[in-house]
Amino acid sequence: MDDGKSTVRAVERALDILLLFLERAEWSMTEMAERTGLHKSTVHRMLATLEHKGFVARDSLTERYRIGMRIWELAANLSSSDDPASLLLPEMERLRDMLGETVSLYVRDGKERIRIQAVQSNQPVRRVAPVGARLPLYVGASSKVLLAWADEETLRLVLDDPAWPASIDRTAFMAQLEAIRETGYATSFEEREPGAAAVSAPILDRAGRLMAALSVSGPSGRLTPEVMQSYVPAIREAARRMGMMLGK
Repeated sequence: MDDGKSTVRAVERALDILLLFLERAEWSMTEMAERTGLHKSTVHRMLATLEHKGFVARDSLTERYRIGMRIWELAANLSSSDDPASLLLPEMERLRDMLGETVSLYVRDGKERIRIQAVQSNQPVRRVAPVGARLPLYVGASSKVLLAWADEETLRLVLDDPAWPASIDRTAFMAQLEAIRETGYATSFEEREPGAAAVSAPILDRAGRLMAALSVSGPSGRLTPEVMQSYVPAIREAARRMGMMLGK
């Protein structure tokens, strides 16, 4: 057998195993073998090497594998000059493909939020999310996430804005922000416009600083409160991974 081809095939198999973690956080060896079509003995050898090098970690109680710290160390060395919106695009596409709805990134600019990146849903009926759109900070799931992790000065700037709608009680709004910080996500159901709904989670860097709000949005007929609730774990996990990619 050609040693070169054998080595390349071994690398491909190892990468196939690592790429499984794009689908979910933990796998058993049996599940990996079934998903990749590799023999258990092959998967066992690959996992032993990957674990030794720190690319996967094994829970000794459950015998399940998860991503190892070496992966995060590699991601942390991405150039800080990389455009975060472009850097996170593959993760946004993965989330869109998983949930089937439009995925957006928002950042705060003064008293507004700006959509800096978007991956459109492939569904025939969808919410179009133009990049660069500016929206108010007092309505919408992403707005509430951006304010829930904002400093006191920013909160006061927004709450004291003369444009603040009289229909939104400030005290109730602040209580809502506190609940969002506790649960780690926000939802909106026809708040900003009829027929639209969204669920959003914060993207925090390794120091716990807010970098952006990750949002999944779509028609309220599809994104019912129950459906949005079921999407929360996937959105929060995607936001966590994105945060790990955005520096130390």
